[in-house]
Amino acid sequence: MPRITREAKARNRQNIVEAAGRMLRSQGVDAVGIADLMKEAGLTHGGFYNHFASKGELAAEACSASFEASLGALDQAREEGTGPAGSPLERVVDDYLSAAHRDADDGGCPSASLVIDAGRHSDTVQSAYTGGVEGYLTGFAEEFAREYEGEITSEEARNKAVLLLSRLVGAMTLARAVRQVQPELSDEILRTCRAHALD
Repeated sequence: MPRITREAKARNRQNIVEAAGRMLRSQGVDAVGIADLMKEAGLTHGGFYNHFASKGELAAEACSASFEASLGALDQAREEGTGPAGSPLERVVDDYLSAAHRDADDGGCPSASLVIDAGRHSDTVQSAYTGGVEGYLTGFAEEFAREYEGEITSEEARNKAVLLLSRLVGAMTLARAVRQVQPELSDEILRTCRAHALD
């Protein structure tokens, strides 16, 4: 039987991480079995342990990779600067608190979709989640400092960042929790928080 190349093994691992990111964000860590995850990645169940020691190890890596992609969107908004659609933070708020993000099949940003799982799982998963949260807080604080140049301290910028991320995650979590039985309330939560997230 031919051995798999190093490149193919790396590609398979990447496929597993990407599949896990989508599935864990949309369904939660406990709801996703290894067999289903490997099937989603286009691989056999038995190959899982060639790449990961445990589901927790994969969950941590998938969480980190999901945050990396999400933080890339924040970095892009910051690089583009203020434009017709508003400041970078205004655009982030509009995108994050949109119906499209709320209803995303892949669960959207891990900050809201994995918030409960991070608190219930291993330190490894929680550390990966914490790294993503810190990435958002750093990016937000830097942008607040830029927008309010000379008007606020770095501590005040950090406080604003904590408030903003808490508002975004809280609003998205609530909007998702009620959307099926009371979609009007879900829309109201998003609309109200979009209007006041940066207050």
